[in-house]
Amino acid sequence: FSDAVWGRVFNHQRDTSRSPLAVCAARTAADVVAAIEFATTHHCRVSVRSGGHSWAAWSVRHDALLLDLADLDRHPGPRVAYDEHTHVVSCSPSVTGRELNDFLAAADGGKGRLFAGGHCPDVGLGGFLLQGGMGWNCKPVRGWACESITAIEVVTASGQQLHCSETSNADLFWAARGAGPGFPAIVTRFHLLTRPLTQIYQSLYFFPLSAFRTILQWEIDLAPTADPDTEIVGVTSYFPIPSAPSGPLLLANFTTFKPTLEAATAALAPIHASLPAGTPPLLALFCQPSSLADQYAQQTAANPAGHRYCSDNVYLANDLSDVPARLERVFADLPTARSAALWFSMNPVSRRALGGRDMALSLQSDHYVALYAVWEAEGEDDKCREWVRGAMEGLERDSVGSYLGDADFEVRRTRFWSEAAGGRLREVRRAWDPKGRICGFLDQ
Repeated sequence: FSDAVWGRVFNHQRDTSRSPLAVCAARTAADVVAAIEFATTHHCRVSVRSGGHSWAAWSVRHDALLLDLADLDRHPGPRVAYDEHTHVVSCSPSVTGRELNDFLAAADGGKGRLFAGGHCPDVGLGGFLLQGGMGWNCKPVRGWACESITAIEVVTASGQQLHCSETSNADLFWAARGAGPGFPAIVTRFHLLTRPLTQIYQSLYFFPLSAFRTILQWEIDLAPTADPDTEIVGVTSYFPIPSAPSGPLLLANFTTFKPTLEAATAALAPIHASLPAGTPPLLALFCQPSSLADQYAQQTAANPAGHRYCSDNVYLANDLSDVPARLERVFADLPTARSAALWFSMNPVSRRALGGRDMALSLQSDHYVALYAVWEAEGEDDKCREWVRGAMEGLERDSVGSYLGDADFEVRRTRFWSEAAGGRLREVRRAWDPKGRICGFLDQ
């Protein structure tokens, strides 16, 4: 039973005092309906697991029925299906980003399609999309992954099977794009608009922390006018760079999605040419060919299995005058060698209405900052959790809110939606799950 409860939970820092009543391994939508009927009969709640990658293990709830979707639609299938006319792919919520993109690589007669799933390859699409989906190439005009949801299939808290879209059960469709664990139904299938598969190139520049303010400000200044298909990231961690000073380093990472080397060079060359004078990188790698497989391997190395994690994040206000000065100490003071601090540019996507779409996802800013404490020994729990808690406490006054996907309600409570969207979400939850049958957030 313990393996059924915890075996697919990625984070090994766990609150084992939470013990579900039972585990249901659903294989079909009918099994999901049966699980709801069981919970209704036995007066218990239902928690849902797609991929098991939430930092706080949202799916493991005390005295609830844990509905595990790992095998949903796996047999007889189709677990993933693609329509070459509409370019829409449909899939189970437990399908991972890597699994989906491996499937899509052969689409359109081998030309390939792409869906911007989670950066970590083993993240299930269910939780990722419900929380908004800060996926591959999110920064440019393509926007959040949940903006590519065209429809969903759900089982409601009363056991109904429904199709939801902008024109059918629109309030549930609205909530599915940003409600996260607060979604008052169980998604059994997503319908997602894909885009053409392109090549990937990246420029990597490693700097000593003494250059932190100069380099991060350089990245911030580049963001509004940089090529729209290029991700811009600044991250500190213990990178194994020969002859580098001991301790964390700063990596300025520019990843571009382009059809040809020539197009990638045109996107990355202006960035390379603008490197700040007087702060040479310890290592510079310009316009290196990459692939989704390579990127997934990098993410797997940075987020190793079998480790303990604590994470939190903030959106810093757009009008904050000196972002590098506010972040320097936090980014330098990592608690372990595997920990990391990340700044991710959301500009220009942060400067537009959210796709012009009406959806629960309603907070964003130019500056996304996330902290990831990573460790192995239980004896380091307090130190690592305190680093995250203390750092976020210091950044809170400059924050406009947080992204639900990298949040842990056990660390800090904050704002995840606009006031209007938060109020509407409460109304949708009351309408579709008045008895709270489906477990919501961990503070409930």
